[in-house]
Amino acid sequence: MTGFIDNLMNVSPLVAYIAVFCLVFAEDALFIGFVIPGETAAVLGGVVASRGEVQLGAMMALVVAAAIVGDSVGYEVGKHLGSRILKTRALARHSGKLQNAQDLLRRRGGSAVFLGRFTAFFRAVMPALAGTSRMPYGRFLAFNAAGGVVWGIGFVLLGFLAGNSYEAVAQAAGRDIAVVIAALAVAALIAWHFRTRRHRRRRRAAGQRQD
Repeated sequence: MTGFIDNLMNVSPLVAYIAVFCLVFAEDALFIGFVIPGETAAVLGGVVASRGEVQLGAMMALVVAAAIVGDSVGYEVGKHLGSRILKTRALARHSGKLQNAQDLLRRRGGSAVFLGRFTAFFRAVMPALAGTSRMPYGRFLAFNAAGGVVWGIGFVLLGFLAGNSYEAVAQAAGRDIAVVIAALAVAALIAWHFRTRRHRRRRRAAGQRQD
C-alpha cells in the first residue's frame, strides 16, 4: 500500500486524475472499498494538489463526480441484480454489518444514503442496498449528490492542507475525521431544513394576511 501511495505521488497529472477517479468510482460501483477506502484516494488527490501537480478545484470536482457516478452504478447493480449481489462471498463475510446497513436504510431512507457516505463499509454497500430496496432514483440521487459533494470536497481539502502528512491523515480519515465531517454536514442539513420550514411558514402567514 505504501509503495502504491509513493508511486501515485510521482506520476503525471493526467495519470493522477485518472487513478483517483477510478479508485473513488470503483469503491461503490465494484465494492473495492473493502480493500482501498475511497477517502484514502480522495486525501491523496488533495496531497497531489498541494504539491502543485494538479489543480485543487479540478481534483475536488473529479472526486465528487466519481463519488456520485460510482454510487449511481452501485444503485443500478443493486436494482437489477437484487438479492443475488448480497449473497456473494465477499458480502457474506460481513453479514452483521450488512444487516446494520439495511436497518439504517429502512429507518432513515434517503438520509441513510447521505450518512452512509461517511462510513467505509456503508459507503461501499449503501448504493446497492438502495437499488435493491427500489428507492426512487430521484430521491437516491439527491441524497447521494449531497453526500458526494460534502465528502469529496472535505477529504480532498483535508489532503491539500495536510500536505506531506498524508499517511497519518489517510489512516485517521476513516475514523475520527470522517465523524467530524459527517457531524458538520448533518448540522448544516438540519439548519437548512429548519430555515426552509421557517421560510415557508412566513410565506403562508403572509398569504393568509393578504386574504
